Amino acid sequence: MTTYLLDPNIAYLLLVAGVFMGLLAIVSPGSGVLEIGAIFCLALAGYAVYNLSFNFWAIIVLGLSIVPFIFAFQRRSPQREVLLGVSVLAVVVGSVFLFRGPQGGPAVNPILAVVASLLTGSFTWLALNKTMQAMRTAPRHDLGTLIGQVGEAKTEVHSEGSVQVAGELWSARSEKSIPTGSAIRVVGREGFILIVEKI
Repeated sequence: MTTYLLDPNIAYLLLVAGVFMGLLAIVSPGSGVLEIGAIFCLALAGYAVYNLSFNFWAIIVLGLSIVPFIFAFQRRSPQREVLLGVSVLAVVVGSVFLFRGPQGGPAVNPILAVVASLLTGSFTWLALNKTMQAMRTAPRHDLGTLIGQVGEAKTEVHSEGSVQVAGELWSARSEKSIPTGSAIRVVGREGFILIVEKI
């Protein structure tokens, strides 16, 4: 197993996968799968870096790639695409030249580097742009419009229950007990819980 990890091509793929998953985890944190995958891949790549000859300047380029990436998420102008492009380019250049070959050039197979870099860079670009677009999109459902609407109690409603309003099932509560099947009116809202009364 360690023999495979010390192959610069395998180490390169692990490094690219780790950086890619790390960038996606920064943009869309959630289940922890991306974070764990990034740590695992980067740990294996780190083992290879420790045992193989490498270019220190390439590690610096990889580290600096995070700076334009972070600034890209603070900009809402056309500079955002430029910053994302610089970040992706820095990751590609840093990872390709990270491992030093016998003659001092890159030890990674150039065809593998080009294909992996193009695929990963393109996918990262698309995924990050879509994620940023989704983050900027305003919610389409205005919960304030539910107040005053009528619906039906699907369960008994008092300290908790379910009602159907505007074609959707909602959690609800009421001051007084409302039997199942009763017509209700929404009189308020606390987060995603509707405050209702019997009509």
